[in-house]
Amino acid sequence: MRVYHTSDVHDHRRVAAPMRALRAARPGLYVDCGDSLRGSQTVFHRREPIVAELDAAGVDVQAMGNREFHYLQGAVRARAALMRHPLVCANLDDARGRALPFVPYIDIERTDDDGTPWRIRFFGLLVVQYPPGSPWQRVFGWRFHDPLDVAAQIAAETPAGTTLIALSHLGLKHDRLLARHVPRLEAILGGHSHDTLHDPEYVNGVPIVHAGPYAEYASRSEFAHGDDGRARITDFALETLRQAQGDNA
Repeated sequence: MRVYHTSDVHDHRRVAAPMRALRAARPGLYVDCGDSLRGSQTVFHRREPIVAELDAAGVDVQAMGNREFHYLQGAVRARAALMRHPLVCANLDDARGRALPFVPYIDIERTDDDGTPWRIRFFGLLVVQYPPGSPWQRVFGWRFHDPLDVAAQIAAETPAGTTLIALSHLGLKHDRLLARHVPRLEAILGGHSHDTLHDPEYVNGVPIVHAGPYAEYASRSEFAHGDDGRARITDFALETLRQAQGDNA
């Protein structure tokens, strides 16, 4: 089972064609770990051209980064409405009970190159913008939860045989804590801190993958089931999407 991953694209476009070429040569899922947009928690643009670019690349699921988040729920809803792909975030809900324009996780079923069926659960984790119980929670209605506790709960509820992958927008430092706290994870595909890891970093047996910012690279992780049924990375590469100083638009 093959998974491609980007993060922190920050509106660096012209990635659809190289991603489609990679996936045509070696089919696989494509996930993004957030911060693809121009906007931010406080700045809202009605147009976000990178969303159409990611959809043209065929992104299967995207985690919410702090650029997809906004303190006003209407802005998050408008951003999510632009997307033709699922947006996931597990450690954020609404204290006022308003319907959310994203889901905590998504289950995807695929068959790999050898005909082996896979069921993969991808869930999103967003860097906390203010602590639970903060006065800002009363102002905006957003309620953040501790990402480590949420990940542990999802891990406990995920059926055996389902490959569990975190799409983390927490940063590399916190991804290491996540791996120590939740060894059930079979991979952490991360972003936020703009780190580029040319090989997975293993913490507590959990591989952590960071492909770096600005769509210079996409990670390619090849998974296979071990004798214990746990998915493990058997081959890995950072695939070049464009030169480091490539076009922004």
